[in-house]
Amino acid sequence: MEIGYKLAAEAFGPRELVRQAVRAEAAGFDFVEMSDHFHPWLDVQGHSPFAWTVLGAIAASTERIGLATGVTCPTVRYHPAVVAQAAATLALVSGDRFVLGVGSGERLNEHVVGTGFPDAVRVRHELLREALEIIRLLWRGGYQSYEGRHLRLADARVFDLPERLPLIAVAASGPDSASLAAELGDGLFATEDEPSIVAGYRAAGGSGPRYAEVPVAWATDERSAAKAAWTTSRWALTGWKVMSELPNPVNFEAATGTVRVEDVLAKFACGPEPDRYVAAVQRYLDAGFDRIVLQNAGPDPDGFLDFYARELDGRLRGLGPAADAG
Repeated sequence: MEIGYKLAAEAFGPRELVRQAVRAEAAGFDFVEMSDHFHPWLDVQGHSPFAWTVLGAIAASTERIGLATGVTCPTVRYHPAVVAQAAATLALVSGDRFVLGVGSGERLNEHVVGTGFPDAVRVRHELLREALEIIRLLWRGGYQSYEGRHLRLADARVFDLPERLPLIAVAASGPDSASLAAELGDGLFATEDEPSIVAGYRAAGGSGPRYAEVPVAWATDERSAAKAAWTTSRWALTGWKVMSELPNPVNFEAATGTVRVEDVLAKFACGPEPDRYVAAVQRYLDAGFDRIVLQNAGPDPDGFLDFYARELDGRLRGLGPAADAG
């Protein structure tokens, strides 16, 4: 198992994200993961810097911690050729510490370029397939062209390629995307502790690392933690079908009008008790994930990092799937 720290790029500016990554390395995390968004989910979050610039600065400011996008959509806002070049460059400047997480995207971020965002999930998966084929093609080296149903590549070459190409983790929420992750990815990425996602990935031949985000909220008392998570992160309770469709933060504001603090308490591991965090991580391990990302929505990131180093790091590293224990 490896343990990652989610950089809340919608809640903090770029310099603060770099600072938190440096602190996460000192606290013992194995990697940091950062979303690649154009907009925050809610206006109250107030930020959304360019992920690739921030990750490059983190690479220059750290020594050993891994870096990952969680996740990049390589089909609308970016052409996959740009993602292939960006990922290769980040792998080089980080000394092969980068993992490229990719997914089919959300309307929230992709509609901004004005070319439309497909309504049909089938089309989004077709786009992602073609994007992955283009990235793989460019990473072979040399000049390459591609003619797909949706995407094209014309006589392009990525000149600076690392000797060890970045691992590609493909986001999945159901059987079709899990099969795509097994076929064209090197690993799996998910946000739910749903065993069927990992089972589908494995059934399709997937054998790589399996990343998952665990929602937590640290504060010195449970209620303060839950209220902070409600303020900035209640969008996470809407579910993927909603999260992928709404175009702007104001829409998420409206969609979360009925979410209560009690709902957050049911979803997030909140407060100062280590046992709650251990139990939350255990659920994801039991579901088959082995790259655990702690996504803290509490009000005090430094307090959480200290709490992790003091109370969680050793305990979490002693965990394993319940099936293994038997």
